[in-house]
Formats: sequence, structure tokens, C-alpha cells
Amino acid sequence: MRVALAGNPNVGKSTVFNALTGMHQHTGNWIGKTVCNAKGYYTKDKTIEIYDLPGTYSLSSSSKEEEVARDFICFEKPDACIVVCDAVCLERNMNLLIQIMEITQNVTLCLNMIDEAQKKGIKINTKKLSETLGIPVIEVCAREKKGLDEIMQNIKTCRTKFKINYCEEIENAIDIVLPLIDDKIDINPKWLSLKLITKDESFKQSITKYYPNILKDKLLISKLEEARKYLYQCGILNDLNDIIVSTIIDKCKEITNQVIIENNETYNQRNRKIDKILTNKLTGIPIMIIGLMIIFWITIVGANYPSDMLFQFFSYLEQYITNFLNFIHMPTIIISLLVDGIYRVLYWVVSVMLPPMAIFFPIFTLLEDVGYLPRVSFTLDNTFRKCKACGKQSLTMAMGFGCNAVGVSGARIIDSPRERLIAILTNVFVPCNGRFPTIIMLLSMFSVGNSSILRAILLTIIVMCGIIMTFIISLILSKTLLKGEPSSFVLELPPYRKPIIIKTIIRSILDRTLTILSKAIKVSILAGIVIWLLANITIDNMSLLNKLAIILNDFGLLLGLDGAILVGFILGFPANEIVFPIIMMIYMNTITLTDLPSLENLKTLLISNGWTHVTAICMIIFSLFHYPCSTTCLTIKEETKSTKWAIIAFIIPTIIGILLCMIVNFII
Repeated sequence: MRVALAGNPNVGKSTVFNALTGMHQHTGNWIGKTVCNAKGYYTKDKTIEIYDLPGTYSLSSSSKEEEVARDFICFEKPDACIVVCDAVCLERNMNLLIQIMEITQNVTLCLNMIDEAQKKGIKINTKKLSETLGIPVIEVCAREKKGLDEIMQNIKTCRTKFKINYCEEIENAIDIVLPLIDDKIDINPKWLSLKLITKDESFKQSITKYYPNILKDKLLISKLEEARKYLYQCGILNDLNDIIVSTIIDKCKEITNQVIIENNETYNQRNRKIDKILTNKLTGIPIMIIGLMIIFWITIVGANYPSDMLFQFFSYLEQYITNFLNFIHMPTIIISLLVDGIYRVLYWVVSVMLPPMAIFFPIFTLLEDVGYLPRVSFTLDNTFRKCKACGKQSLTMAMGFGCNAVGVSGARIIDSPRERLIAILTNVFVPCNGRFPTIIMLLSMFSVGNSSILRAILLTIIVMCGIIMTFIISLILSKTLLKGEPSSFVLELPPYRKPIIIKTIIRSILDRTLTILSKAIKVSILAGIVIWLLANITIDNMSLLNKLAIILNDFGLLLGLDGAILVGFILGFPANEIVFPIIMMIYMNTITLTDLPSLENLKTLLISNGWTHVTAICMIIFSLFHYPCSTTCLTIKEETKSTKWAIIAFIIPTIIGILLCMIVNFII
């Protein structure tokens, strides 16, 4: 049995899906969490497949989400459809429910967040609602897994004959076409007739894909034209879609007025008072910047100790691994490759990358659950529109703070292909988790004072430079390679909700942190092999690593850097975390990644190799503005289905980084 799970964005649909299937699809208190269908099996009956459709407000196919949801319900013909509605916002959610009931008879209403509705003084007569709609209506609290089994018990018996009655003119137009709709097409004939009359191009493409011959029927085409001509004569053809929408909305109001027994209209006042501050033109951005600074401070302070502990643990473990390989008589050269090459790179990546991610991602996930991130998108929407980009880009930008690859894949929530490309190409300007350690390390060694608060402020300023560059490049792309006007989008500001802190932290670490870390580990294995080969293969008693540094030194000095730094960035392409260790290898002329006991020792090493404050500034600039890592480049290629855009995404930030470093080097 195949069951479709549909609903508006942010009604707890993915939470219902997770509870029913035992899967762990990430849920968030904002739009755009599900762009493609996710599939799972009902845990108590493995013969029931559940498909989590993208969250959508309607089935008019004005966005990719609406198109995917509509086509699945209409053409994939699930045996049942569970529509998840927010009990607090029933009237608005009813719009999608009624549209789905027009398409299919097999509908069950999951009235989710019933506990929140009760707390806010909203009471719903579910029995009367069920009788009015002719479908099962089940009260559910998905977060506590209440009422879910009852839904699954009702899906096999749900059969509704609910109908929408339009104005006389539209009903007459439908009657012109209705007799010619083939009974063999298992779609509601009245709904299909009206959909064909409206000339919905997206629907036309879909029905041609599934039923190639239906629009080849000349008599049907003639009747469709006759129906449109009749509506034109009645003076309503141009307003047809608006009339259809208005009819459904009026029906939603009529039904909810009958079933909502008590409605406390003041329940949302607290949210509105908070929003007046968080989304205000004067206070919204300063609060966002201060919040960003606090997150960075927590990450900087919190990541130091676990990072040191991981280094010590892996260093301690290294000797036992070496002894074991010697015990099994592994050749010395293979031991060196495995331990000095692959293992050293791996534990550098894990030790440097894991602690800040394990702090940063849960904090951002908690901000999602509370409902703050959509407010950030609302605050930045106007700026992105001035850059002729989409406000949703701010959400993908936020994802990029943890990992640019995640930000790139998150661009799926943007409907316009042009604006999606802009978001993908500019995501690298937000420093990812792999670049933070290098920037923080340099701030710690070369900034004035040792205060963690000062470092957090400086880091925030650096990040804001990246965000400003995002706006600039978005505008340039909109006027050159990707010309076009910004599209509007519906952004529903969700209610503020109390997050489930422990569960959110654990799920964030498992779903995001470890997923990204596993990708970094895969590419780091190859990087470890390459670094080991370059460090151990010598020509004229000099390693290839050092020879590369000498070859690139003149160009590096032009940028305020040196050859060793450029080699570090080149070989750090698989993972930004290993850039600094490679630089240290070259300076210390070692054949393996080496750790120094303190930042003071590292600063002494850097200064002895010609580093100045200018070098540190240029290093920070190039860390912020350079090509994306290999994982991000591969993700760009996958998302755009084009090598060309991956190359462009590689070139743009690199050119900007080179130019800025040259300017700073010549000015200072």
C-alpha cells in the first residue's frame, strides 16, 4: 500500500513521517525542508510505503514543490493520502486539503499540533469537521507520537465524495468538456476538466507525460476551446484562476467557521511583539550580527578543549597502530604511507573539524526549531531583491556556515533556476567550518589582545565581509551571466516554539555533523596519499613538496603570501582543514604532518619563515575568498548537472581572493 503524506510547510509533516517510519529526516521550524519525495515504511506494517511530499500551500504548480506534490497525488495514484494540517492555522491549511480532495477520494486529515491549539485557546469540533468533509479526522501530537496509529487504522477505509460547487458559468463550462473525459483515466473527471480549461502549462506537460494521447483528441480540443469561448463571453475567462481560488477559500472559511468552537484571537500577540524587534529595519540586522558573534564566541571557546583532547587521543593511538603494523610485518614504506600519510591527515581533519561542527550545527538547528532563521531570511530579503536574487538565498547562506556543500544542495528550495544558480555560485563566500579554524588561529596569533570576545568580534567582521561580497557578486551575476529580475516567494513566519533541546542536539550531530565529517574523511584519504608522496619523493635531495613551494614562491610574495602557503591551499583542495598542517610541513621540512605544542611555538615558526601582520591579513583574505573544496565542487556539479558551473564556481572566488590579496599587499 502506497500512502502520500502532504501538507503545508511547517505543519510538522516531516515529524509525522519520522514518527510513522522510524526514519530521521531532518525537521525544522521553517519552509523548504523537503524538496523531493522521501520514502519510508510504516514501522508496524512493512507493506505500507509512506512518501513524504514537499511542503506546499496549494497544487497550482507555481513552484517545484507544488508540481512534485501535485503530480505524485494525481498521476502516481497513491492508495491513500494523509493531509497534515496545523490545528492552530486550520483555515489556511484547508486550502490544500480541499484541492487534494478534488483530485482523490482517499484522504485522511491529520490534525497535528492539537496540543498547541489547546494551549492557545483554540477548540475544534473534529467530529463535525469529519462529517462535513466526509473523511476521517484524527487529532495528533506528532512530537509525542500521539494519534499516529489511529491514522494508519483509518487510511484503508477513507472514501470521500466531497465536491466543490463553482459559479454557474464555470459549472456550465465543465459540463461542456466532462462527457469527453475518458473514464479509463483514474483522475476526478470534474477536476481534470477544469484543469484542462484553465490552460495550466505545467499540468499540460505532466498529463502529456503520463497520458500522451489525451490532448491529441481533436474533439476534446474543440470542446475545450468551446468552453473557453463560453467563459470569455461570460466575461470571466481572464479571471478564471482567481475565481477558482476565491471559491475554495470561501469554502475553507465556511467550514472552519462551523467547526471552530472557540478561538482566542490574542494568542499570537507575543509573537508579533517579538517580530516587531527581530524583523524591524533598524533592529533586525544588528540583532542578527550580535547573535552571529555570540555563536562564534561559543564555538571558539567550546571547541578548543575537545580539539586538544582529540589530538592527544589520536597521537596516543598512533603508536599502537604502528606497533600493530610492525607486529604483522607490514613493509616499512607501507607503514609510513598508512600512518604518516593517511592516518595523520585523517586525525588532523577530525580533530580540527569535529568539535566546532558539533557546537555550531546544533546551535543553528536550535535556531531553526525556535523559528528565528525564517526571520533572518525576512530581514535580508529586501537586500537580496535589490541584488536581483531571491530572499531564500539567505537560508542557503546560513547552511553554508557549517558546510558549503550543504548550502549548495540546500539551494533546491529556490524555485527559479537563475536564482538557484546565483545562490550556488556565491555560497562559497560564506566561510565554512573547514576555514574557521585557520581564521581563528591567525586571529589568536596576530590580533591585538588574547580575549576570546575580541576574536569573536573580529571573526564576525570577517564573516560580514563575506556576506557583503555575496551581495556584490549576486548583483554582478544578475547583470551579466545570469540576467533577470528577482522572483517573489511566500515566506510564512512560523510561530516561536520551544525546541526539544537534547533530541535536537543528538539528531543534529548524527544527521549533519557526522554526515559532513564522513565526506571529508573520504577525500582526506586521497589527500593523505598525495601529501605523503610529495613529501617523500625527492629530486636533488629536496622533496617535491618543497620544490613546489620554491616554484610558487614569487607569485605567492606578489599576493603577500609565499610559495608554502600556496602549496598548502592547492593540496588542501580536498579539505580546508589540512591547509595549515601542509604549510607547517614545508616550513619544518618534515615528511609527515606535525603538530606544535602551542600557538606561541607556531607563531615563532611562522615569523622565522618571514611572516608579518600583512602575511596574516592576506592569509585570512585568501582563506575567506578562494575556490571551494572538492566536496563542494562535486556537489555543485551534481546540483547543476554541469561541469561548466562547477568551474565558474571555482574561478570566481579565486580571482577575487587573488586581487584583494594583491591590493592589500601593495597598500599596507
